[in-house]
Amino acid sequence: MTKARSVTTPHADRPDLPDADRPDMPVPGRLALPAAVQLTDLGLVLREWDDDDVPVMAELFDEPDVARWTPLSAPFDQAAARTYLDQARRRRAAGTSLQLAVTVDGLRPLGEILLFATGSAGEVELAYAIGAAHRRQGLARRSVQLITGYAYDPLAATRVLLRIAEDNTASAAAARSAGFVLTQEPPISRAGARDPLRTWLHQG
Repeated sequence: MTKARSVTTPHADRPDLPDADRPDMPVPGRLALPAAVQLTDLGLVLREWDDDDVPVMAELFDEPDVARWTPLSAPFDQAAARTYLDQARRRRAAGTSLQLAVTVDGLRPLGEILLFATGSAGEVELAYAIGAAHRRQGLARRSVQLITGYAYDPLAATRVLLRIAEDNTASAAAARSAGFVLTQEPPISRAGARDPLRTWLHQG
């Protein structure tokens, strides 16, 4: 397994904020997140979103596949992107999730990778979306591999999950290539998802 080379700063105080604005999120847990995270390996730099990314975020996520397979609002314009970024920052401050821009150079985002606590001890879930112009380059697979390594060390996760709609064959292929296997757990329904979601488990 690839271990992420991370750049972090010491822990900062984080208010314990509610997550009422995202009904699709699992029961909140708490991640021991440092004040800043940047992961570098596998030809990628996963970094925190910043305010200047809002226009690019709208370009990446305002497209049919993102609307089909994720709970993001559609259309996804700059106002929606601003709201999404603000929500991401509140969840990060609460220690319930980490959302990073996928880049190859630390600059222009090509997609997003998310890590969030499920509420079960030691268990985290991942999710990802890559902009249409940047697919078929292994970005999803590499992003998942990189943040999975970070989930195990230093976050000390013991179970790393993906939840993917059965018909989302592209995401399933990325999961499989990143070392995840489809479990026999029953499909789950989640607010914001059009289809039941199957559970994939990382085989560390």
